[in-house]
Amino acid sequence: MKKFLKNTLLFLICTALLFNMTGCMRRNKDEKTIAVVAKGESHAFWQSVKKGARDAAEKYGYSITFRGPASESAKDLPSQQEMVQSALSNNADALVLATIGEGFSDMLIQAYDKKIPVVAFDSGIWENDIEALNDAGKNPIVANVATSNRLASALAAEHFYEELKDDIADSEGTFIVGVIQHDQTQTGIDRAGGFIDEFTALANASDDTKGKFKIELEIKPGDADNAYKAALEALFEKGAKAVFMTNEGVVKQVYDAMGAAGEKYDDIEFCGFDAGSKQIEWVRADKGGELIGAVAQNSYEIGYNAVEQAVFAIEGKDVDPDVEISGAWWDENNVDQMIKDKLVYEG
Repeated sequence: MKKFLKNTLLFLICTALLFNMTGCMRRNKDEKTIAVVAKGESHAFWQSVKKGARDAAEKYGYSITFRGPASESAKDLPSQQEMVQSALSNNADALVLATIGEGFSDMLIQAYDKKIPVVAFDSGIWENDIEALNDAGKNPIVANVATSNRLASALAAEHFYEELKDDIADSEGTFIVGVIQHDQTQTGIDRAGGFIDEFTALANASDDTKGKFKIELEIKPGDADNAYKAALEALFEKGAKAVFMTNEGVVKQVYDAMGAAGEKYDDIEFCGFDAGSKQIEWVRADKGGELIGAVAQNSYEIGYNAVEQAVFAIEGKDVDPDVEISGAWWDENNVDQMIKDKLVYEG
């Protein structure tokens, strides 16, 4: 009898284990995966994007993979291309992608052939690749989710011009406004261009400032070798009295350069883009060259909305082909609330 009970108990345990294993295998087999390939992974901005992406995936019952290259410079383009190819080879159910350069058209044609929908996010996919996809009649991109970089930097221009207009009007010579463009990607181009166009339009619309300013642009391929510190010095030599910086990396280097230079740059006023601990520290500081404020992306919402659109595409629901995440101005007056609202990130 004891042997019978022992054998029966063993049978029930084995049956339960087999059932659970079968259930796990079934869930794993049925689970859908969205591959997110970003322009980075370790930076605080991308960590915020990642959190938004994970939250959306969890809400809709999906899993995600999140990968990004070591940097956003051209040298890491092959690494990012490998990440995209890996996602396609593993038959992800959707791909969410922001590229750091050209050369993805052949892979995206594979996505089209495999019926893998692609959501472009943040700076998206370069124009030449999109043209190649359209020419082939095999464009898998179903949605674009991003901050409007031109509109966001135009917002920065509005606030910066308001701060500078009296100084421009009172200037005895030409008032130099510098712009440090962080790289040559479409993001850098749009941020610098959006700022320059809006600032120029505003300044030319007023008789007090029209013809009394000049914008000097410094374009750098990335933040290696203190490139942004060099850009600041170049603008200083040109007599810049104001500088717009197109991303957090520029802000960090410029802030460090100011700290090491004593009072050298104290007569320059600054305006930033993005967020981060150093930028928050600077905007709160009441000394040296003033950071009057910055325009922030809602990085969490970018990640969340990108994955959400990918889910809708997989499930055959209506997809919004163009999701614009608006930027928001922040300065010393509202920075604490912006941090609370997750529009301004620390780190």
